[in-house]
Amino acid sequence: MTTSRTFTRRFALTATALATAGLLVACGSDDTHDDHAAAAGQSQPHSPASGSPTSVAPQVNSADVDFAAMMIPHHAQAVEMADLVPTRTQNAWLIEFAAKVKAAQQPEIDQMSQALQSWDQPLPDLTVHHDMDGMMTPEQMTHLASLSGEAFDREWITMMIAHHEGAVSMARTELAQGQNPQMRTLAQQIIDSQQAEITEMREHLD
Repeated sequence: MTTSRTFTRRFALTATALATAGLLVACGSDDTHDDHAAAAGQSQPHSPASGSPTSVAPQVNSADVDFAAMMIPHHAQAVEMADLVPTRTQNAWLIEFAAKVKAAQQPEIDQMSQALQSWDQPLPDLTVHHDMDGMMTPEQMTHLASLSGEAFDREWITMMIAHHEGAVSMARTELAQGQNPQMRTLAQQIIDSQQAEITEMREHLD
């Protein structure tokens, strides 16, 4: 009888110990799993949500876009006017001056075109925009092309002065409202160069 009780007591103690040990193992396993999960969460980089931006957008606003889109056809007309000069006058100064205008403005057209494309903006239609500051109408351009000699010289200089004044006005608007560093630098460059050319043309008009 004593032996049976002793055995029963030992069995109960052993079962209790095993149950306790099993519980500890289970808890330890859960803790380990949690630790691994936490570590995994810390080691994995956060993936951005689908559609989130991956790069900083260019520093540009609507005034910058308008400046480039309007100045391209404005410059293109100046280049067109410059191309008329060699076949309509023998004025050495005017021939040289027109070549200088074209050499300055064509690269600026290219620069502004590249800027618009980098901003995913369409290039402007060069056949419109005749209502901008300083732009000549198609009729004025046809009339200019019909002239030659001194009459051409005077009309060309008069028209180009007005054309340059329009460009300077547009550039000042960009400085006042734009924020893109590239376009603001170009605007200041246009102001400086074309104001100097206006002064030079007026001297030859008098």
